Amino acid sequence: MDFYRRIRNKFTRLSEENNLGAEIINVRVRTLSPEEAIGNPEDKDYPLTKGRERMMEAELKGCFGQAFTDMYGNFSGNMNDVLRMELNNNFRRAIFLASFNAVTRYLGIADKTVHCKDDAPPRCALELVSYIRENFGQPRIAMVGLQPRMVQALSKEFDLRVVDMDDENIGREKFGVTIGPPEDSPGNLAWCDLALVTGSALTNDTLKDLIGIKRTLVFGVTIAGPAACFGLTRFCPYGS
Repeated sequence: MDFYRRIRNKFTRLSEENNLGAEIINVRVRTLSPEEAIGNPEDKDYPLTKGRERMMEAELKGCFGQAFTDMYGNFSGNMNDVLRMELNNNFRRAIFLASFNAVTRYLGIADKTVHCKDDAPPRCALELVSYIRENFGQPRIAMVGLQPRMVQALSKEFDLRVVDMDDENIGREKFGVTIGPPEDSPGNLAWCDLALVTGSALTNDTLKDLIGIKRTLVFGVTIAGPAACFGLTRFCPYGS
C-alpha cells in the first residue's frame, strides 16, 4: 500500500476515534521564519537559513507539528479539509504532515514534533555519531538529504555518501564529501549498510523509494508522526 495512503488511513481513524471533526477543531498552518524555526545558530549553511526550504507549522489545541518543504505558504481549514486534501505537490503534503504531526502530538503518540534551535544542531550531529556506533557498528552510510552538521560529524568517522535535491549543493564538496544528485541514490543504497534519510523525503514524496531497502534511520521533525505510528527508527534528540 502507498505510504501516504497508510498515513491517511491512520489519520482518518485517529480523527474519528477522538472526535476531531470539523465542528470541533480548526487546523491552521503557517510558514515560520528561519529565526522561528531554527533560532540563531552560529553556522548559516542550513537549508532553513539559506532560504531553500521553510518550516510549516500546524497548531492543534496548543500542540504543534512541523514539516519542512520547499513549497510553502499558509493554510486554514478544518480537519476534514486536511483529510480530503489531494497530496499532489510539496505544499499540500507539508500541510498534511504538519497537521498529522500536530494530531499525533496532541494524542500523545508522537514527541519531538518541533525543530531544535540555536546550538542544538551541532550537538545533535555529535550524538548521531555515537548513536550509529552503538546501534549499527561501523556502517557505510548513504545519507539522503544534506544536513551540514551531520555530514561534518559523520564524514570524520564513517564512509559516507550524500545526495541532495538542492542544485546549489550538487557537485560541491562538503567536509570532504562530494554531494551527489538524487539519481545517485540507487547506487548509494546498493553500496551502503545504513540508509540515513531526512524526514523531508516524505514531503517531496521520495521516501517510498528509500524506506526498507536497507537498514534505515530517519531523522528530523517532519516524519515524527509517521515514524511513531509505523515503527520507523527515528533520530531527533533535541526536538521539542
